[in-house]
Amino acid sequence: MSNPPVTPEEIDPIRVKRAQVAKWTQRANRSGYLFVLLAMVLFVIAFFSGFSAVMADLVIISFVIGCVLLAPSIIVGYAVKAAERDDRERGF
Repeated sequence: MSNPPVTPEEIDPIRVKRAQVAKWTQRANRSGYLFVLLAMVLFVIAFFSGFSAVMADLVIISFVIGCVLLAPSIIVGYAVKAAERDDRERGF
C-alpha cells in the first residue's frame, strides 16, 4: 500500500503557519465586512425610524469593530499572498 503524496505545505513548517494565518485572515476579513454591513443596515433603520442615542451607538460600535477587524486582515492577507507568489517565482 502506498502513502499519499506529500504536499509542500506538509513539508515546510513556514507554509503550514502561512496557511493558518491565511485562514484566520479570511475569517477576520469576512467578519469585518459583516460588521460594516451591519453598521449600514442599522444606519438605514435608524434613518427611517428616527435617530436615537442607542441606534447611533450601535452604528458606531459595529462600524468601529468592522474597521478594527478589516484593517489588519487586509494587510496581512496581501502579505501572505505576496509571500506565496514570491515562493512560486523562486521555485520553492
